[in-house]
Amino acid sequence: MDGKEALDKARERIIETIAQNIHLYGLTPSAGRQYGTMFFHNEPLTLDDMTEELGMSKTSMSTSVRALSDLKLVERAWKRGVRKDLYQVKEDWYQSFVDLFSIKWRRSISLHAVAVKKSLSEMKDLYENKDISDDLKAMLEIDIEKLEYMRDYFEWLDRLVDAFEEHDIFNLVPPKDYPRNK
Repeated sequence: MDGKEALDKARERIIETIAQNIHLYGLTPSAGRQYGTMFFHNEPLTLDDMTEELGMSKTSMSTSVRALSDLKLVERAWKRGVRKDLYQVKEDWYQSFVDLFSIKWRRSISLHAVAVKKSLSEMKDLYENKDISDDLKAMLEIDIEKLEYMRDYFEWLDRLVDAFEEHDIFNLVPPKDYPRNK
């Protein structure tokens, strides 16, 4: 095996590992292969380049690159004289994780906060109703306590997301040599 074959084999191992783990980002293995392939290119690629390299349809490449872009794992690039859209992997994996974590958890926090606030208000109003039974009042006390716990948890989680977005998390768990190349 010559040097180029050995390099390709080592790269392919990483690409396949990314493809196997990309589900953590909610993406398909083919999007992982696309990302891995882009990772090892030192220049931005067009959808045609990716289609040729991976043997997948241009539509599939476009869908995957859009999903990767939405998660801020890849970005558009510009190159003088090239009219087609170019894409490249974002170099800052730490920031990519922060972005992904924040996007996913902010959505979840918001949904839960609205539901908890509404249900808590309804339960408290019902608790104040003098016509309810003692059994129902006891159930409401337990449920109100549970929802107040949930509310407190999501307020904490919101502050945790703030710590990621403000990079305070890096004071607690400092990455080696971060930020890279700065």
